[in-house]
This record gives sequence, C-alpha cells and structure tokens, in this order.
Amino acid sequence: MRQNAYISAIAHYVPEKVLTNADLERMVDTSDEWIRARTGIRERHILEPGKATSDMATEAVKNLCKIRGIDPLEIDLIIVATVTPDMFFPSTANLVQDKVGAKNAWGFDVSAACSGFIFALSAGTQFVWAGTHKKVVVVGADKMSAITNYRDRNTCVLFGDAAGAVLLEPTDRDDIGIMDFMLYSDGSGAEYLKMKAGGSLFPASLETVVNDWHFVYQDGKTVFKFAVTKMAEVSIDILKKNNLSGKDLKLLVPHQANLRIIDATVKRLGITYDQVIINIERYGNTTAATIPLALSEAYQMGKLDVGDLVLFSSFGGGFTWGSALLRWGLPKPENPVKIDENEK
Repeated sequence: MRQNAYISAIAHYVPEKVLTNADLERMVDTSDEWIRARTGIRERHILEPGKATSDMATEAVKNLCKIRGIDPLEIDLIIVATVTPDMFFPSTANLVQDKVGAKNAWGFDVSAACSGFIFALSAGTQFVWAGTHKKVVVVGADKMSAITNYRDRNTCVLFGDAAGAVLLEPTDRDDIGIMDFMLYSDGSGAEYLKMKAGGSLFPASLETVVNDWHFVYQDGKTVFKFAVTKMAEVSIDILKKNNLSGKDLKLLVPHQANLRIIDATVKRLGITYDQVIINIERYGNTTAATIPLALSEAYQMGKLDVGDLVLFSSFGGGFTWGSALLRWGLPKPENPVKIDENEK
C-alpha cells in the first residue's frame, strides 16, 4: 500500500532590494500605468551582485528546517527547480546541500522554467510514495535578474528574484497529502520563450554577448495566448479527473506570470478571488519560485487549514505546463500575518 506524502512545512526567501515601476521608468521607455495594466506588477525584488540562486534557496531551506524543527542532517533528498543555476555543474541542489549542512542528502536540479516547482514536486513525491525517502525538500528558486535585459522594456518589467521551499514527508492519514499531478511539455514552443546562448549550441562568445543571447527572449503575444489556454485547461482537467470542481477548492495557487492569465484561469474555473492567492504585484514573475512563495504567504496569512483542497497551476517556457492537487495537512498558524494582497 502506497504511503501518502504531505507538505509538512513551507518557507520562502526574498531579497531585500526592491525594484519599483518608478525605478524602471528611469531605465527604459515605460511607465507604471503601462506595466500595471499589462502585467499587474508594481515592484519586484532583486538579489544583490555576488549572490546566486543557491544563496536564496539556502535561506529558504534553513527557514524550512527551523519551522519544522529538524536538523538538516535529517534531509534525505533536495530537488531544486531553477532555470538560473549558479553554474551548469555542480547542480544548484548540490550547492544548497553543502550550504545548509544536509550531508546525508543527495540532490538534483529540474529545468522546466515556470512549471519547474510542480515538476520537481511530482518527482519528490514519487520518492516518498515509493517508501524510500522520509524527508524530501523541494525548492523553486530563480535569480531572474541575472538573465534579464534591462534595456528591453518588454521583458525587464516582468521578472524578480525569490526562493520557496517545501518539506515532503510520509503520512498514514488518507485525508491529507498530494493527490495527483498532470504534467505536459511541447518542445515546439522553444522558439517563443528561451535563453538562446550559454549552452552547448551557442557557447559564450563575442557574438552571443553582442547579440544579447544570454538574456531571456520572449514572443509575448504567442506565449500569452498559449498560457491563457493551457493553464485554464490543465486546472479544469485535473479537477474533473478527480471528480471535483472549482467550488470544491479552498485555494488556487497559480503561477504568477501575468495578472490577465490568472484572471482567465479564475473565470474558467468559475471560482471567486477569495479562492485565489495573488502576489504578483509585489514580486513579479520569479519563475520556479512563484508557487511556493505564494503558497507560503497564503499559509502565513491563515488561508489554509487541515484538509483544505489546494490546486497548483503553471505554464512555462519550453513550453511546459502542469497542475497538482493536494489536501493541505497543516493547521492554521497561531498568529496569522497580514500581507498586502492585490485588490480585486
């Protein structure tokens, strides 16, 4: 009999430095009104120079261990979802393992862009389901400022830096835990959302640097059209597969890429904004970190209690998209915090 896996702790980390829309107005030809109308973003956090994705992930995992009251030596496995690894190798998971002192853990990275956290959560859950691992840390972290062209007004307004982490553990309860996943990819979308250079096809050279191939490239209209369709579809499909509907949801935790994409998903599901966590206005698109960051804040605010039905939904470059369905396993915090949410 398969043992259930549940999220036993959650934590996040965001850098202190804030880059506002007003700051961007002084950098490129844009405006606060233009950015808010098209994305819903008013500010984003930026990691300081000399720091990397592993540093944010490390802080999130340290917070996670503190919250759960465990020693890092108890961790069995670390999976880091990211498209901004510190370096190609060793993996960012290996670097985090060393920095937190999780000497009994092994780890690996998952590259699925904005869907990375759901993909990594799926992988981590299998190890608990299989009965081979007791404490699996899944991290979503990206330093998007490292691959953002701050001369390109179409992309520089979108991205921020952050990390979020969850701890997966086995449970004998059948009324809580990870229920299901639906994961997809379509490699034909690579031409519309990618970082062209830096890999084996186009190693760093004068040509790649001059042509800005080491920055995110996005065909905004194509990506938006695909994302609006797929995020809503996969959200509806996973609920139908489990004989559920939007009315059964306590909370939708969508990837925070664009407020209009979230709006479309909410409408297709037929739910209210009381059933959604939205924090894109304060962080922008932090890629693999958006879902665990939003989930962490939702929990801190007291939006979740034991047994609540939660849905994750995401879309990312590649293309990748997916959803995850779970019953929440943690009681409400004793002292919920008040966080400035987006007004709907």
